Amino acid sequence: MKRLHLFLASLLFCSSGIASASPVTYDITINTSSIAGTAGSLDFNFIPGMNQAQVASLQILGFTSDGTLAGTPALTGDVSGTLPSTLTFDNETGYNDYFEDFTYGSTLSFDVSLYGPALSSPNGVSAFGSAFAFSMFSDAAGTIPVLTSDTNDGFAILVNVNPNGTTTLTDLSTPDTSPVPEPSSFLLLGTGMVFALGALRSRLMRC
Repeated sequence: MKRLHLFLASLLFCSSGIASASPVTYDITINTSSIAGTAGSLDFNFIPGMNQAQVASLQILGFTSDGTLAGTPALTGDVSGTLPSTLTFDNETGYNDYFEDFTYGSTLSFDVSLYGPALSSPNGVSAFGSAFAFSMFSDAAGTIPVLTSDTNDGFAILVNVNPNGTTTLTDLSTPDTSPVPEPSSFLLLGTGMVFALGALRSRLMRC
C-alpha cells in the first residue's frame, strides 16, 4: 500500500479564503472511463503535519460510482466506516488511511467534508496543518497511480487544512478525454476528401 508522503512545506502557513465555523465541503467527480473495467484500488488519507496539528476531522459522503467496490477494506489509524457509506477520519494519529479494491466504471464521485477546531477556531499556535489526499491505482497493491498529473506521489485530489483555518483544494486528476480534432483538422480532412472524390470521379470518367 502506498503511504502518503506529505510536502510539509506546502502546509506551512499556507492560506486560502477564511476560517469557517461550518463544515467545508468539496464535491469531487472524476471521469474514469479510460480505465473502465480495470481491477484496481482506491486510497483515502487524512494526515496531520508535524508537531501535532490542531484537531480536525473529515468525512467522505455520498460515494457513488458505476464501478464496483471489492474485497475487505484496510483501515489504518483514526478512520471508521465502509464505502459507499460515510467514512470518518480524525487527524489525531500520524497516519489515517482507508484503502479498498475497486473495479472502475466510467465515473466516480464523493463529497469531502472538513470540520473541527482547526477550521472553526484556529489557535494561531500550530505551525503545520493537515492534508487529505485521494489516489486511484490500476492495481490491487496500490503501486501504480492512474488519472493523475502528480508524478511524485500519485495524488488525484489534495485538500490542505491550513494553520489559519482555511482550506486549499488542488485538483491533480486527469480524467479521460478522447482527442477531438481541432476545427482546422476538420477543414483539412474535408478538403482531403473533396480531392479524393474528385480524383476518383476523373478516373471513372476516363474508363
